[in-house]
Amino acid sequence: MNKARLQVLSAIGLAKRAGKLVSGEMAVEQCVRSGKAKLLLIASDASAATIDRYQSMAIYYEAPWRFALQKNEMGGAIGKGTRAAAAVTDTGLATMIIKRLDEMEQCASSQE
Repeated sequence: MNKARLQVLSAIGLAKRAGKLVSGEMAVEQCVRSGKAKLLLIASDASAATIDRYQSMAIYYEAPWRFALQKNEMGGAIGKGTRAAAAVTDTGLATMIIKRLDEMEQCASSQE
C-alpha cells in the first residue's frame, strides 16, 4: 500500500475519531440532505445503483463528493464493516481528505 493511500485511510480515521464522520446509509443520506455534509465519500467498488444514488443526491444538495477507496478499506478506516459511503461534516477535515485523495490519484497516475 502506498503512502498516499495510507494518508487517506488515516485522515478518514481521524475524522471518525473526532466525531466528524457519519456512516451508514440512513445517516449519510440525512447528513447530505440537511446540508451538514462537507464531503461525501463514495466507495469506488460500490454498485452502479449505489454510486448513481449518492452522486445524484450530492449534486442535488450541492455537496462535494469523491470516490474514495474500496468498501472494505473505508469500513476498516472507521472501525466498521464495509461501507459504500460516508460523509465528513467538518470543513477542515474535508479539505484535508480531498488533498490526500488528490495526492493518491496523482501517485496512481504516475505509476501507470
